[in-house]
Amino acid sequence: MYAYLRWRGAPAPTLAQWASCFAVGTLLLLGGNGAVAYAEQTVASGIAALVVATVPLWTLLFAALWKKYPTRRELPGVLLGFVGMVVLNLAGNLRGSPTGAVILLLAPASWAFGSVWSWRLPLPAGMMNSAAQMLGGGLALMAMSFAMGEHLADVPSLKAVVALAYLVVFGSFVAFSAYPYLLHMVRPAVATSYAYVNPPIAVLLGVALAGERFPPWRWQEWE
Repeated sequence: MYAYLRWRGAPAPTLAQWASCFAVGTLLLLGGNGAVAYAEQTVASGIAALVVATVPLWTLLFAALWKKYPTRRELPGVLLGFVGMVVLNLAGNLRGSPTGAVILLLAPASWAFGSVWSWRLPLPAGMMNSAAQMLGGGLALMAMSFAMGEHLADVPSLKAVVALAYLVVFGSFVAFSAYPYLLHMVRPAVATSYAYVNPPIAVLLGVALAGERFPPWRWQEWE
């Protein structure tokens, strides 16, 4: 994305903008996504979904530090969305290791702080902002991976490569590029409401494509 934008004539970020993009990218991609990916090796997906759903709550908290308070309708909406996430995951497995749980708790706080802090930092305009943030966050993830001694144990299967390509296109080029734009165009509660949208979509896709059952209808498992 960076190479394409430069080819199309977009100006390169200044030194101050690079520093800001590396800081925000590290908080979002390493502290947010990376921490969740690491924690889910030892923490059940039900816990992960609930903890990640606290992103809007953390965002409102950090936004208040810069005098951006929620409206009378936003706070009840965020709380109602979190209650919905709890209901959605009542039938899930809630096991997890203490270390994984602690790392998981830091992930939404890191993502929320990076999101709010980005309002105060000098950042490039347009898509260059997303490209520079992903470069910074990607380098931070690679450095952490090398520090932990991670490596490819085998040649990835075609299915894994296709899945990764899907995430590159729709998860990074499309979704992540839209996120910085939203952060600067709408209020925090709206920008981070994606945390309440992703899990229901994942559940519905599981029902449609993988033969899974819709958790809230499994009342007999809660009795």
